[in-house]
Amino acid sequence: MGSGAVSGVGAGTARAALPRWPLTVMIAWFPLWWGLGIADMAWIPLAACMVVLMIRRGAIRAPRGFGIWLLFLILMLISVIGIDTTGRLIGFVYRALLYLTVTVVFVYIYNARERLTTRYVLGLFTLFWVYTWIGGYAGILFPEFSFKSPLAYVLPQSMLNNEAIGEMAIRRTAQYKIDGWLDLEPRPSAPFLYTNAWGNVYSLTLPIAIAYLGEVRRGWRFWCVLLAVPVSLVPAILSLNRGMFIGLGVAAVYLFARFLLAGRTREVLALGGVGIVAIVSALALDVVSRLTDRVEVSGSTTTRSMIYEETWTRTLQSPLFGYGAPRPSYVAEPSVGTQGHVWLVMFSHGLPALACFLLALVWLVWATARWRGSTALVLHTVQLVILVECFYYGVLPNGLIVTFAVAALVLREADGPGDAPPLRAPTQTLRKSLHATG
Repeated sequence: MGSGAVSGVGAGTARAALPRWPLTVMIAWFPLWWGLGIADMAWIPLAACMVVLMIRRGAIRAPRGFGIWLLFLILMLISVIGIDTTGRLIGFVYRALLYLTVTVVFVYIYNARERLTTRYVLGLFTLFWVYTWIGGYAGILFPEFSFKSPLAYVLPQSMLNNEAIGEMAIRRTAQYKIDGWLDLEPRPSAPFLYTNAWGNVYSLTLPIAIAYLGEVRRGWRFWCVLLAVPVSLVPAILSLNRGMFIGLGVAAVYLFARFLLAGRTREVLALGGVGIVAIVSALALDVVSRLTDRVEVSGSTTTRSMIYEETWTRTLQSPLFGYGAPRPSYVAEPSVGTQGHVWLVMFSHGLPALACFLLALVWLVWATARWRGSTALVLHTVQLVILVECFYYGVLPNGLIVTFAVAALVLREADGPGDAPPLRAPTQTLRKSLHATG
């Protein structure tokens, strides 16, 4: 592993190390934030704490190429000119703060190698994976369970009538409508709002849990995580998340091919073993017929295609900066600019912002491929999964937080001493980063 200087010109030892607690509170305490009804919102003030800590420490660095993401942030903020209502402005500000939170988490982990070691960060996100599949079991066993969070008691009824805020205030274990007009089985969503968010996080954190095994060999944590992998497959399979299956399938095929070409027999056998367990579990749970029934009943594929077509058509009417936020559809129930983060960025922030967003994800895939080793390769696939799934899943904030945190780990190890430039004024950083990647 490279030792990459984090403070420049040999001053790292004279500066206080960035502490663990902001990231720990953000991730390890997530069930508490979910129960309080502020799961995603709680991350914003914690990111602000990270900013204060980094300002106090000084000499903060970022990897070359990071300017692509910063340029996306600038274009995203400019798109506020398309906002036409107070409600959409509130939604825009909330999403903008979440994007900034993702950015801050990335920079913080990149600069906090003394305290936030690779093993510690992987352990935190493995715990996030545990929360995810435990929530999945809760959704399967108690699909009708719901409760009023404290948020529901402090917000006025006018705000609770908003669909998004109402879903935050009333916590549920599964995405399920008993009186819905479609005869669909409940699908786990806890500790997130939607089943698709659940599937996205599971598909991103499962590789992290597998990578964590390499950090805790022969310890009790190793055996606990190893035994938990097949256990976690049950709610994953029963969630019937087609997008999650695609993401994990792409990651598995990619890993298998890379390990096979590298002659890593042990890794090939281990990955094959996980695949066999997954296939056997899928057959035992009759997932094929369940998926077929769901597709026949839900018709979600047709609805998505209609929304995608309308999103593209309406984006062409405001291609530079978009509309600032999703808008009601003319042809279907879901709003235009939803049903996938790519479509959200394109409709809300415009085609240039979409190009920068996708380029940033492609850059993460390319840049994380530089660090060698089995653990690095498994973590590298996380970037590949998010690039695939962002086309049909909403990945803000949970998916992007996981992805950018892992990318920061890999990139800081791949960067050698002096490779990472200081994080200067935004214009300087953008110019230098874009020049380096060009």
